[in-house]
Amino acid sequence: MGVLGVSLYPEKTDYEKDKAYLEVAKKYGFSRIFMNLLLFEAQKVEVILERLEKTITYGNHLGFETYIDVNPYTLKALNIQPNELSYFADLGVKGIRLDMGFTGKEEAAMTKNSLDLKIEINMSNDDHYLERIFDYNPNRNQLVGCHNFFPQAYTGLSIEHFIHCSKRFLEKNLRTAAFVTSQTGEIGPWPLHEGLCTIEEHRKLSIGAQVKHMKCLNVVDDLIIGNAYASETELKEMSEAFFENELTLSVIPEHGISELEQKIIEESVHTYRGDRSEYMIRSSMPRFTYRKESIPKKEQSDVIKRGDVLILNEDYGQYKGEVQIALKDRPKDSRVNKIGHIAPEDQLLLEGLQPYTSFSLKINR
Repeated sequence: MGVLGVSLYPEKTDYEKDKAYLEVAKKYGFSRIFMNLLLFEAQKVEVILERLEKTITYGNHLGFETYIDVNPYTLKALNIQPNELSYFADLGVKGIRLDMGFTGKEEAAMTKNSLDLKIEINMSNDDHYLERIFDYNPNRNQLVGCHNFFPQAYTGLSIEHFIHCSKRFLEKNLRTAAFVTSQTGEIGPWPLHEGLCTIEEHRKLSIGAQVKHMKCLNVVDDLIIGNAYASETELKEMSEAFFENELTLSVIPEHGISELEQKIIEESVHTYRGDRSEYMIRSSMPRFTYRKESIPKKEQSDVIKRGDVLILNEDYGQYKGEVQIALKDRPKDSRVNKIGHIAPEDQLLLEGLQPYTSFSLKINR
């Protein structure tokens, strides 16, 4: 299982606030830090490095692992060759993220360092960069990947592209990471940002919904909050979503939902049937659990819309009690009771949920 991470920008923040943030994050199971070393001004290098090292040291004390973002210009400014990585080991970091890469040969050589430093490369480009690195036989135990975040609205990755790029790393069994965004954090690497997420469709979602969607996609290991500081409420929400055993979808109930219908929805562990339909997610076990119960039909006139949560009533014969989530609109059916609707921010999960996956439904009260 992957880990949770936060981002810190010590060149812009107060050390005591960073410490307090890390302490709260640790309480909720976070164990990774992202920092960057890209934007310093030449005359302030030593001051910034001293400040970074202080925060890294405190993070290490709490049990965090820090990955620091660098590029060839960073190494040049610090007068460091790609094969001379002891400088970063002395800083106390666990890994070096290459915001911009070299030719592949240098990265492969960097993975063979004897300092136990991970070399993290960019996952977000559709190119042959990873293959070029593998042409030079890297130490795969010290090679990891991380997607970019995108400060400008509408510039983030599409879900399709995100999956496509991530699968290259999955196929080589490399540890991977991506970013989600806080809706309260106002600090990032640039003066202006409009959220710091990897996937564009996540930009305005709650952090819990972003994490649940990432878990559905199941193509990266670690999830990092791109901006600082997330609220404690968000840290808790992200932790709960990440560590929950099964996906939970929120349901906005219809007026007049019965006690039995609530029980069928909330007390059943639902499993997405493997013989999938393009029209619905089917959970058939409640048919057997509640086969002796009476499920009368409701008087409904609405057509079935995508996201509707349904229970088949006793007029549907042997299918009585089956729970469905509509994936496409279809005509109204008196044999189908509309119980509610998947909450808007969980709608994205309907595409990510895969057959044979277990999930829970929770009614918003």
